[in-house]
Amino acid sequence: MEEMYNVSSNPHVRDKMTTSRIMQLVVIALLPATLFGIWNFGFHALLVVLVTVISSVFFEWLYDRLMHKKNTITDFSAVVTGLLLALNMPPQIPLWMPVLGSAFAIIIVKQLFGGLGQNFMNPALAGRCFLMISFAAKMTDFSVSDSYRGVLDTVTGATPLAALKKQGFVAASSIPVKDLFIGNIQGTIGETSALAILIGAVILLAFKVIDLKVPLTYIGSFTVFVIFYMPGSGMGFNGNYLLSHLFGGGLMLGAWFMATDYVTTPITPKGQLIYGCCLGILTAIFRLFGGSAEGVSYAIIFCNLLVPIIEKVTKPVAFGKGGKKA
Repeated sequence: MEEMYNVSSNPHVRDKMTTSRIMQLVVIALLPATLFGIWNFGFHALLVVLVTVISSVFFEWLYDRLMHKKNTITDFSAVVTGLLLALNMPPQIPLWMPVLGSAFAIIIVKQLFGGLGQNFMNPALAGRCFLMISFAAKMTDFSVSDSYRGVLDTVTGATPLAALKKQGFVAASSIPVKDLFIGNIQGTIGETSALAILIGAVILLAFKVIDLKVPLTYIGSFTVFVIFYMPGSGMGFNGNYLLSHLFGGGLMLGAWFMATDYVTTPITPKGQLIYGCCLGILTAIFRLFGGSAEGVSYAIIFCNLLVPIIEKVTKPVAFGKGGKKA
């Protein structure tokens, strides 16, 4: 009797790494960006982080309680969702808005679809996009009090990406790439310092929480697109323009911490490469040709929706199938 075995992609093996341990490591990896954001923007940024994380955990507990489900707050997934959502918030946002975003992320996107492992898109980014659509003015207001640290002469001005989109990179007036890399700029609480984000990425890589396929493919395809765009738009190659796009906005935070989400990322190796390329191309299109200066959140959410299709077309052929019959 002929038997057919369905061979699926990795992972196949058991591992001592638990869900709660992975989530704890993600929280630790996010601490450099979190602490820098609080130092950069002041006490209100700290309040935003605390309120968002606490409300996310509360809504997770409340849903489990009302639905008579096992309490899942100990797996730390709600903490990660709340922290990522907070890091995507403007530093001076009214505190009720992150609470509303947390409710949408946890209850609507995560729990109503079955909880951790069943959500079809990244809950934190879904919460951010929900707030962006509902309260665009507040979500794009990056002004900070002059009693806190901020880039000189840009306390109430445009974000670096908005200025870059409007005028390109002008040596005399554009924010230096060094400030973009270190994070002495405006933006959301957690996206400003590429250096702090990369320190967190090293932590994730050191503990093998993520691998390099998705982040490098994402950043690499985005870079290639921008390199081809520059001469096509008539500006010629400009290294500062390219680096400003790489270090400005949410690209680094999105590539290392949100595009690598286990639940909403393909598990097939080829699928991960396709996924990363789609992310890079869409982010570039949204940034360069869209109405907004940013595009990371929408690119990741859109590609999250493509994951079932990507996995279907990159699924390994089962042993015994696909070969030519004698």
